[in-house]
Amino acid sequence: MKRKFLYPLLLITGVFLAFAAGVLNDNFDILLERMKEFNQKYPQEKVHLHLDKPYYAIGDNIWFKAYLYNATTQEPSDISKILYVELINERDSIRQQLKLPVIAGATWGNFALPDTLTAGNYRIRAYTQWMRNTGPEFFFDKTIKIGYSWTNTVSTNTTYSYSKQDKGEKIDASIIFKDKDGNPYAGNEVRYEVQLDSKSTLKGKATTNNQGEISISFLNNQPELHKKGRIIATISLPEDKKVTREIPIKATSSVVDVQFFPESGNLIDGLPTKIAVKAVNSSGLGENISGVILDETGLEINNFETKHLGMGSFVINPQNGVKYHAKVKFADGSEKDINLPATQPTGYSMTVMVTDPEKLTIKIMRSADLSGPVKLRLVGQHNGNVLFSPVINITDQLATINIPKKELLEGILQLTLFTESDHPIAERLAFVYNSADRANIQLTTDKTVYAKREKVEIKLNSTFNGKPVPGMFSVSVTNNQAVAPEPETESNILSNLLLSEDLIGYIEKPNYYFINESPEVVKNMDNLMLTQGWNRILWKNVISNSPPVIRFQPEKSLGFSGVVTNYSGKPSPNTKVTLISTASGFFSLDTLTDARGRFNFDNLLFIDYPKFIVQARTDNGKKRLDIKIDAVPGQVVTKSKNTGDIEINVNEALSAYLKQSNSYFDDQSKRGLLQKTLQLKEVKITQQKQQAKNSQNLNGAGRADAIITAEQLSTCPTLSMCLQGRVAGLTIMNGKAYLMRNGGRIPMSIVLDGMRLEDANLDDVNVFDIETVEILKTIGNTAIYGTGGAGGVLVITTKRGVGNYSSTITPGLIVISPKGYSVPKDFYMPKYDVDEPNRAPDLRSTVYWGPQLISGMEGKTNFTFFNTDEPGTYRVVLEGMDLMGHLARTVYTYEVK
Repeated sequence: MKRKFLYPLLLITGVFLAFAAGVLNDNFDILLERMKEFNQKYPQEKVHLHLDKPYYAIGDNIWFKAYLYNATTQEPSDISKILYVELINERDSIRQQLKLPVIAGATWGNFALPDTLTAGNYRIRAYTQWMRNTGPEFFFDKTIKIGYSWTNTVSTNTTYSYSKQDKGEKIDASIIFKDKDGNPYAGNEVRYEVQLDSKSTLKGKATTNNQGEISISFLNNQPELHKKGRIIATISLPEDKKVTREIPIKATSSVVDVQFFPESGNLIDGLPTKIAVKAVNSSGLGENISGVILDETGLEINNFETKHLGMGSFVINPQNGVKYHAKVKFADGSEKDINLPATQPTGYSMTVMVTDPEKLTIKIMRSADLSGPVKLRLVGQHNGNVLFSPVINITDQLATINIPKKELLEGILQLTLFTESDHPIAERLAFVYNSADRANIQLTTDKTVYAKREKVEIKLNSTFNGKPVPGMFSVSVTNNQAVAPEPETESNILSNLLLSEDLIGYIEKPNYYFINESPEVVKNMDNLMLTQGWNRILWKNVISNSPPVIRFQPEKSLGFSGVVTNYSGKPSPNTKVTLISTASGFFSLDTLTDARGRFNFDNLLFIDYPKFIVQARTDNGKKRLDIKIDAVPGQVVTKSKNTGDIEINVNEALSAYLKQSNSYFDDQSKRGLLQKTLQLKEVKITQQKQQAKNSQNLNGAGRADAIITAEQLSTCPTLSMCLQGRVAGLTIMNGKAYLMRNGGRIPMSIVLDGMRLEDANLDDVNVFDIETVEILKTIGNTAIYGTGGAGGVLVITTKRGVGNYSSTITPGLIVISPKGYSVPKDFYMPKYDVDEPNRAPDLRSTVYWGPQLISGMEGKTNFTFFNTDEPGTYRVVLEGMDLMGHLARTVYTYEVK
């Protein structure tokens, strides 16, 4: 059953509608048809991840269920069959990547958090190859806090203060170092480096006082350019142990940015206009301000105040030729004058009133100089689907249209007003609340109070419009005493798929708009619509008939393709290509190249990074051929848009959760279910460096500052992951390596088998093909490479003729290791049907995780689990959608005593 999108015009009530006129002109109907074809040909995908918790600790697993959604059809997506999910650290480096199969628009998995990770603000990013065409702004990209207390020996607490100095900003940082038990490290040496946007600004050393504190002051001479950074602090502990902590610099000033946004785009002479205001501080968070609006004579026109996350609105009646400005008052008592946009002498404006729960009221006004009858077209669209497009006959200065909300899909409605010549003259976003457009999920239990370790059975009933519907859901159960809820910031299917993934930029506390849909919340949502960026549908592209650039096709299955050429570079048609693998038992596949020498193997099924042999032979047995495998470049890691979610002191923010989780991790470790990484003292190597066989290092094989071997690379899926943290002074940013000794400004050159790769990413090189990586850092080793060695050099030697591999290159044969599917772990659920008095205490923070709840045609299913040994309020969060794409989310609680 399909969702409905097109609504009859008779559902729109009001005045001055030209129903009898039928159409404004034939060109506009062509434009609307083009929009329809555009969306059918280039449907948009969205993805939501339901996470089991809002934050985590090192040692945890991040459990998630992914829902892939077709924004055009409003149904589970069948466009892509493969989803990528990544865990990204504060340095914008991918620490883990999962490749998951998508079935019926859903998949699930987990990230294990080993103690080789550090505490910090991590991002979970999810996307398909098809989504890459619209850009990372529309990926699922969420910042989560991951604390570290279990085997951690050093925690920091940092505070910042700001002051003006000349044309720059002075930042004073206070850092307190404490041990696991909260005792200060007193009298310890700390070496530190301040980086602003990866540029080294200050280096120094200090000694902690009796409170474990050091103070650092530095100047930002380019505050408009350098808005954030980090402090890298290394503290010296007994037994020559050194511990490094990276501390975010979330902001480099206390400046508040204030902007004013006229509704529908412009101030028009004589037309009362709502103006939204948004104030954002340097940390990316809303800042509440107040002020007055004055004209050029100093006459007060109106006043305003932002009461919710730095957003508010007011109304003025602008007059042509009069200049208006706002006198803004900030929380610290300072004031600033800001000019409002100039008033246009003529034009149209559109006002939308959203507070009525039954209908959406749209008022179209025109300036006094415009008279006589005129026809306009109002287009309302949702995710590119045109919902209505009435022709409006205006004979006066005002036209009013009422649209019943129950007939609209829930989410962002884009309203655009067009002239008779198909020119857009006013545009406005409005959010439509319509709970009737959601699936209704009821969770019930036999009782409201349970005992510890008691079995709980929860029954699920899914309906839509009062009728049972089948659906797919996921559920997480946590104890509020162990995991304090964060309802305004936790992952939420409604805020992600209806709001965040349709807007550009950071949205602070997006779930706030869906927890309580009161008139005040509706008003605040409308201010968000007026002030937030929009970039999903651009009318200018439709009008100019400019299709999007499609660089990535939807992935339907695992596989790979390529081309076979002879040694002169000409395609080799009708050539037999054989694929051989012994990864999970021997198998082979054959195909023939086409007229262009191309071949393709698809519908394969494999996990991790198995090795495949690809062999090409002509029909007469000729094997002197080259095989080139098609490679899709990896998705670069862009800067996080969620700057406001960064927590400077993660461990302190999660102190209660970390204290609870320590007991659980200690118990798991005693039972051999969780392993600690053995930390060794720093060892100075004095023996001769290992030689790098077959290396074409211009200094001579093995003459390098460090060498990493194939054995050391065997545990890493990508080269960037292998290098990160393994080489002192080397860091990875956006797929390139940088040395901190030169401020991290110049990427290290990559030399592969003697050939320099221009503008290459590390992960363009298959890590399983590498025998050695020689790192050249010092001037003595890089000088021979001239200007190409200014940022350092990575000399990479592949496995041809080395180790256990053949000493010659076999013609017409290559070995590849493509990335296969990632296999998720099973969530451990103990059973307490039989009483065991000596059983270890159950201190799990996630009590139950079920990613595969399916309700049948009757809309019913159930799930069971056992409570832990911890009393408290247990919180059940269920998310998902029915098979028609209606979203669902519900929260249920019960008590354990």
